[in-house]
Amino acid sequence: MTEFTGGNRIALLCCGEAYFPALLAAIAAARREIFLQTYIFADDAIGRAVAAALTEAARRGVKVRVLVDGFGSRDFVSSFGETLRTAGVAALVFRAEIARFPGVFRLRRHRLRRLHRKLVAIDGRVAFVGGINIIDDRNVPAHIGPRLDYSVRIEGPLLVPIWDILRRDWEKVAWVSLKHRDRLPADDLPRPRVAGFQQAAFLLRNNIRHRNTIANAYLEAMRAARVSIVIANAYFFPGLRFRRALTNAARRGIRVTVLLQGKSDHPVLHYAAQTLYGLLLRAGVRIFEYQQGFLHAKVAVIDQKWATVGSFNIDPFSLFLARESNVAVLDGPFSAELGANLNQVIANGAQELTLNALGRRSWITRLTRWLCYGIVYLMTVLGVRGQGQKS
Repeated sequence: MTEFTGGNRIALLCCGEAYFPALLAAIAAARREIFLQTYIFADDAIGRAVAAALTEAARRGVKVRVLVDGFGSRDFVSSFGETLRTAGVAALVFRAEIARFPGVFRLRRHRLRRLHRKLVAIDGRVAFVGGINIIDDRNVPAHIGPRLDYSVRIEGPLLVPIWDILRRDWEKVAWVSLKHRDRLPADDLPRPRVAGFQQAAFLLRNNIRHRNTIANAYLEAMRAARVSIVIANAYFFPGLRFRRALTNAARRGIRVTVLLQGKSDHPVLHYAAQTLYGLLLRAGVRIFEYQQGFLHAKVAVIDQKWATVGSFNIDPFSLFLARESNVAVLDGPFSAELGANLNQVIANGAQELTLNALGRRSWITRLTRWLCYGIVYLMTVLGVRGQGQKS
């Protein structure tokens, strides 16, 4: 059962055009500490602006800690490492990629277990949780178009668990990377005041205590649905429990809508997911593919009462392998705002799939789908069997 905390003020931020001004303003106002954790920290206009804001904060005495993933941000050290270090920013890399032959991908189980969270906490006063990396929305392949994604800005008691996971992740990676404990003072624990009236829960996925926390929150909310379920997810390859929850909801009369990528940067996973479309469509689930750009969202709205925003994809890598974080919000106005945004995106930028259209695709396309399904399944088995290794 998801446990919600009251007293929060949570603002929806759609795409980088809303997120990065809010983030940069919060960094500029920082006085004591900044934690930033991200999968991608790109060397583009946005990445350089955020790096400059962090270095300026460090120079005025703010304790700045940046943790990035070694695969998603594999050029981070060469691009920003020296500048940040000189300014006094502490930066660590989770599972740094070390390849004997640059550009050659070697499949190993540990490579699939990534730090996929996008979190920021500042002064125990404000936090950001979502799916938006430190990267320009327009930094995508030219044929895809700008990125569509979401984050939330949080004030209130929910900052306590967010700060706690940032602290614990930092201490663990410091131990592995530097071989010493970078213990943070216990009196640094934030004591945020009540900031609003919204109930929310901070949800984690990792390989120890919270393997199924985010997935179970989704399943709990879908099983309790009475009117509608709207899910927008970038990388969609749900397991059996998730598929059953969607199809059972549709069969009992719930309006179930799923918004997925129409233009993908990972075609193998995209084609593999299409093997599941027929099952969902026959159950009454409506499927739309976003055509106006690069859908990177990981959000959902259920009954205009429950909503979630975060980094969690409904695919094997988020379900079983990656470290993820979401916020679930139990609030009518917030859910209605996100729901209206998604409805507008679907109406103006998405194309609905039908069983007839799916059946008209060539045998080559159908064969490609199943070959991709096999590849994704094999990679999933490889990664899950490696769960017992230290992560």
